[in-house]
Amino acid sequence: MPLLKSAIKKLKTDRRRTRENSGYRQAFKKAVKAARMKPTKAALTKAFAALDMAAKKKVIHKNKASRLKSRLSLLLGRKG
Repeated sequence: MPLLKSAIKKLKTDRRRTRENSGYRQAFKKAVKAARMKPTKAALTKAFAALDMAAKKKVIHKNKASRLKSRLSLLLGRKG
C-alpha cells in the first residue's frame, strides 16, 4: 500500500479509471460480438456507437475502432 498522500490519491484515481475503462471495454466487446453473431443494421449501429465511445475515451486506439467498424460493415454487406 502507498504511504505518501499523493500516492494514495493516485491509487484512488487509478482504481476509478480502471473501473470506468473496463465498463467501456466490456460494452464495445459485447456490442461487437452481438453484431458478428447477427449482423443487422441495428446491431451495427450499436456496435459503432460503442466503438466510437471507447475510442473517444482512449480505451482503444482510434484506428482499431476504425478497423473493427470496417470489418463489421463488410459482414453486413455480405449478409444483407
